[in-house]
Amino acid sequence: MSLRGSAFERIREVVTERGGGEPLTAREILHLLDESDDAHEEFKSTHEIATVLGRRAQTGDVTVIRSSPYRYEL
Repeated sequence: MSLRGSAFERIREVVTERGGGEPLTAREILHLLDESDDAHEEFKSTHEIATVLGRRAQTGDVTVIRSSPYRYEL
């Protein structure tokens, strides 16, 4: 699995476990990751999360809701 693929899998795992099923902003996702014991070191900014999710949106794994701020549905 590529590094980007593993980053997406980690985001998806945490969002599935703790996200409540609603579309989330990159900031909300970062907060969930910060609360997770082993994910904090992997992601340092909302920009990193938005980049990973934006790339996966191109393959249909993520829906980007273009509002202000953007929301992501996994």
